[in-house]
Amino acid sequence: MNNAYQELVSLNKEITLLGSTASTLGWDQETYLPKKALAHRADQLSYLSGKIHAMATGKDFQAKLEAAEQAGSNNLTESANLREWRHGFDKSNKLPQELVERASQTTSLAKAAWADAREKNEFNLFAPHLEKLVSLAKEKAELWGYEDEPYDALLGCYERGAKTSDVAKIFDTFRPKIIETARLAVEKSQANPARKLEGNFPIEAQQKLNQEVAESIGFDFDGGRIDTTTHPFCTTLGPQDVRLTTRYYEHDFTASLFGVMHEAGHGLYEQGLPADDYGLPSGNSISLGIHESQSLLWEAHVGRSRGFWNKWFPRVQELFPQMGDWTVDEFLQTINQAKYSLIRVDADEATYDLHILLRFALERKILNGEIAIADIPAAWNENFQSMFGMQPESDTKGCLQDIHWAMGGMGYFSTYSLGNLNASQLFHTATKDESVRQAFDSADYAPLLSWMRENIHAHGSIYHPQDLMKKATGEGTNPDYHLAHLKRRFLGEA
Repeated sequence: MNNAYQELVSLNKEITLLGSTASTLGWDQETYLPKKALAHRADQLSYLSGKIHAMATGKDFQAKLEAAEQAGSNNLTESANLREWRHGFDKSNKLPQELVERASQTTSLAKAAWADAREKNEFNLFAPHLEKLVSLAKEKAELWGYEDEPYDALLGCYERGAKTSDVAKIFDTFRPKIIETARLAVEKSQANPARKLEGNFPIEAQQKLNQEVAESIGFDFDGGRIDTTTHPFCTTLGPQDVRLTTRYYEHDFTASLFGVMHEAGHGLYEQGLPADDYGLPSGNSISLGIHESQSLLWEAHVGRSRGFWNKWFPRVQELFPQMGDWTVDEFLQTINQAKYSLIRVDADEATYDLHILLRFALERKILNGEIAIADIPAAWNENFQSMFGMQPESDTKGCLQDIHWAMGGMGYFSTYSLGNLNASQLFHTATKDESVRQAFDSADYAPLLSWMRENIHAHGSIYHPQDLMKKATGEGTNPDYHLAHLKRRFLGEA
């Protein structure tokens, strides 16, 4: 390791310390911050964002980066870190510090406005903030540059190296097949109605179950915790500090459980990244499409499997006595029912991707100026009717349901379906190993986690997403594996 590279490593770790401080304040804002403290918190986050941006785009960083590049390296990890630092520097340097600070303040205020609008079912309360956020997104896209459409520049923030046209090509192949598979799954579920969960499921008992399950699949609570928030998420505040959040419904314990399994999947990825490389690209995740593959693998492929519930259903019956007369088969039918849902985060596997395809198409049109902000509720409802055969009765259950736009996350949604496709492909490949498959069938998930640690987690950002998928599975993202998984689970196909 040359001296120039080591100086760059030290500077990046300092920048990461500031970033983790901002993340801690952001986590607090989403969990315990008093309402009256919001304006000051927005100022704090704006200040930190400006400082981080200034350090990451300053002359000192540039000089150290150029010196390290000139010295060169034959080491794969060092070369990858230099590549990612150059990409990040060039991208960040195109944004004025004023814009970065303005974006931070705008999103802090927008998230509060979104929560208020969602609670009151008044899109107009959020619309002015969304107008500013879309304007900011377009401003960034123009500064960064793009080949075909503004969405290219924004997608690249979440899915390294991806182009909108490439994702659209995958989705165009996937779309008619998933629409048909979802329809058949819904029809089969309607013809064979499942038993409904009934009664009160105390939150304290839910919390106990959630912690036990998360720990059993490998989440390390000495380096993490679970808290409560409006919208579930996972965030990393340091190399040994991974925070999960969920929300609770007393009438349905499965919502919080699957939420925790989803976020724990994210957390397992974060806890599996090379800790010694924290603050470096090689110690960071490469994309949301890969990150989502981990959360969806644990939530869906593990959490909704027969082997999992053969092990955990007796514990559910202990914690919730009203489940005492249920069988595992009845419960599996209940949690794997296909039904068109208004709410994305409550959707089943068979219909989930329809929500993402809708958002992907709408976001592109919003950014291209084809849909005005004021017309979003109507456009949402029209597209929802077309894909789901029903319309939301409120904007709260329609275009206001997700926090992503309030976070400034245009370009984010497509990574959920990429994650679904990647999860099925990775699971298919991992379970071709007989030892992984046998352990999985016995509800022993250590070999599966080890496979993910070796083939995904350990590589950090050394490989771009599609290169990582090819290295792990032998091919780039292929929707056929996910379609096959859905047909097995919902249609009984071999």
